[in-house]
Amino acid sequence: MARPRGFTLIEVLVTITILAVLAAMAWRGIDGMVRARSVAQERLDATTRLHTVMAQWDADLAALHETDLVPALQFDAAALRLTRSQERGVQVVVWAVRDGRWLRWAGPPVTGGVDLQDQWLRAQQLLGNEPGTVPMLDGVQDWQLYYWRNNAWSHPQSTGDIERDAASPGAGRQQLPQGVRLAVAMAPRSNLVGTYTRDRVLNHRAE
Repeated sequence: MARPRGFTLIEVLVTITILAVLAAMAWRGIDGMVRARSVAQERLDATTRLHTVMAQWDADLAALHETDLVPALQFDAAALRLTRSQERGVQVVVWAVRDGRWLRWAGPPVTGGVDLQDQWLRAQQLLGNEPGTVPMLDGVQDWQLYYWRNNAWSHPQSTGDIERDAASPGAGRQQLPQGVRLAVAMAPRSNLVGTYTRDRVLNHRAE
């Protein structure tokens, strides 16, 4: 009787090698899918975070409140300071970039003129680690503001229109622009490559 023939050692080794190659290819494919999914999720989270920050930015500008005590809107290329109305009074808010992080500081609402001036002076001396400072966005490489006035976009540091007081012809204050354009340049590590631009029409309140 003929003895049943089994697999030789070479056939077994070849089979194992083929299976190992197929397993490695499958693993690379799965690993690539996982990495792509992780990158996509990180970009989605970064985009969601950006939309949340822009919503807060719009809310601050929408609640802009103008007084005769402090400027309602002031940008010095490093920080934007503004006053906004709150249910409990007027609040000073600062947006600033420190070490690649976009920060927002909000002071407590005040109702008195002296308190408002004190808050404004404090807002000019912020270091970025004070209580009330919230990191809004990481990976900000640069940012710039532009004001819409006289039917054109211009830098905030340029001279704007002066609103004269009839009682004091020699005095006046700079009028607020009709709109604000924000341009934020993101670093590659932020998962948000490029410059994001947002325009906002100002409907400020005055007292």
